[in-house]
Amino acid sequence: MTKVLITGVSSGIGLAQARLFLKNGCAVYGVDKSEAPDIQEENFHFLQLDITGNLAALFDVVPDVDILCNTAGILDAYKPLLAISDDEIADVFQTNFFATVAITRHYLAKMVERQAGIIINMCSIASFMAGGGGAAYTASKHALAGFTRQLALDYAKDKVQVFGIAPGAVKTAMTASDFEPGGLADWVAQETPIGRWSSPDEIAELTGFLASGKASSMQGEIVKIDGGWSLK
Repeated sequence: MTKVLITGVSSGIGLAQARLFLKNGCAVYGVDKSEAPDIQEENFHFLQLDITGNLAALFDVVPDVDILCNTAGILDAYKPLLAISDDEIADVFQTNFFATVAITRHYLAKMVERQAGIIINMCSIASFMAGGGGAAYTASKHALAGFTRQLALDYAKDKVQVFGIAPGAVKTAMTASDFEPGGLADWVAQETPIGRWSSPDEIAELTGFLASGKASSMQGEIVKIDGGWSLK
């Protein structure tokens, strides 16, 4: 049975990914610092863990996987540099970039050893352009995009496929504040060429394709799924 590890599994895109992989008959191992999601399936295994801390427990419980989805991430409230502290920048980078590097390093070694594996990093339109976040978020997602491409180049010879997914506006718990009175939800929908926000399920479907083996001639691509936002 194919083993999948998903970070940030308790809500949003990570939860949608977990449900899709379970539907496809995979064993899913989910990690999140929040409580377990409402998934009642025997092939779902959950570990409550902050990925910015000690990862030994994760590697003990899940020593090896076939597919790694580095989905966890945090926003920065669109703060420009003079409005954000050094500690806030460090927190964003620790979650969005350094935790991904540490987790990937562990599972990549196993993938190289057996000459097979798929890694999917959750990038963003902020991996390509300004305006998708503030100084910390945009910088962290640019770093993640560079990491994704270099990883793909370095380990293609070892039969490890590496992809990025770059969503635009996705309606999740992380973006809930945008849907509060005075939030950005309506403006974002109006400014998006397709006229709406994307759903977590749509991001999960793209994940499923990239992990299916049907994309075997792709390597290092960071696939935008942003409703046409970046066309402007």
